[in-house]
Amino acid sequence: MKKVAVIILNWNGLALLEKFLPSVCRYTNPELADIIIADNGSDDNSIAWIQKNHPEVKIMAFPQNYGYAEGYNRAIKALEYEYVVLLNSDVEATPAWIEPLVEYCDKNTDVAACQPKLKAYRQKDCFEYAGAAGGFLDRYGYAFCRGRIFDTIEKDYGQYDSITDIFWATGACLFIRRAEYLNAGGLDADFFAHMEEIDLCWRVHLMGKRIVIIPQSTVYHLGGGTLNASNPRKIYLNFRNNLLMLYKNLPLKEGKSLLFIRRLMDTAAMGKFLLSGEWENVKAVWKAHIDYRKMKKRYNSQPRTNLLKNFPETNRNITVDYFLKKKRFFEKINSKKQ
Repeated sequence: MKKVAVIILNWNGLALLEKFLPSVCRYTNPELADIIIADNGSDDNSIAWIQKNHPEVKIMAFPQNYGYAEGYNRAIKALEYEYVVLLNSDVEATPAWIEPLVEYCDKNTDVAACQPKLKAYRQKDCFEYAGAAGGFLDRYGYAFCRGRIFDTIEKDYGQYDSITDIFWATGACLFIRRAEYLNAGGLDADFFAHMEEIDLCWRVHLMGKRIVIIPQSTVYHLGGGTLNASNPRKIYLNFRNNLLMLYKNLPLKEGKSLLFIRRLMDTAAMGKFLLSGEWENVKAVWKAHIDYRKMKKRYNSQPRTNLLKNFPETNRNITVDYFLKKKRFFEKINSKKQ
């Protein structure tokens, strides 16, 4: 049996499959991996097109749309491979992209997950927002990457070409041991969208496993295919899910004080939206906090360890570094030379 299942979740995404699936089929080593489309009840002729144009691709057809998290959870539970790749349908693969990921994880059994270098499909000399060269969280739970802090995206000139431990790997191309994915509980379906992979990676770390970036592998991500950064729905999900992630993955006492500060910072963000006349975004943040208070009751078991203290990159306030100190690049804010 092959080692890897490259799983692409699809729901009425024929246009993306036509554009990006050929590269995945062309550059994925068939001796190492099977390519599997997990289809969430599409009715746009996706399955017929795959069967006609890519008969080598396996299809797992669900009777309905289970969404992103639950769709992947069902697919990974049903499949029996050593490794699985959660690959977005808008990712372009490159030659020999999967071999470095397999080779490193085979040699390093303490590594549960990794990601390739994620670059922008439309501007291929730049990193891509959704994961760049590996992700971190600051002390208040704000996400940033090697190669991307807030909306500043760096060009790639080899500055992050070292294999490095990271806090979270991108959900656009997440390579993970199937056993560790299941042991960690998979993606949290209650999140619906946004930050599910960061939450999963946090739980993987709590099991004592490592996550790394393997920059010897590169893929290109289109990104922004569902909601743009200023969309009130995306703002709502990001604010709500970030609070939920902090609540469920931090020790209760430390989490309580950190969340108090974080909610004050969110209130400041809401004030900024208010001053700019962005009323829908104000309502999105307000609703995110209301729903967070309701949903946090679902999580009644917190860890004893604050993992945000274990990474030098997380022991800082990224908002101060970025907005006040004007440190816009990871190289500038990171305490270790890359």
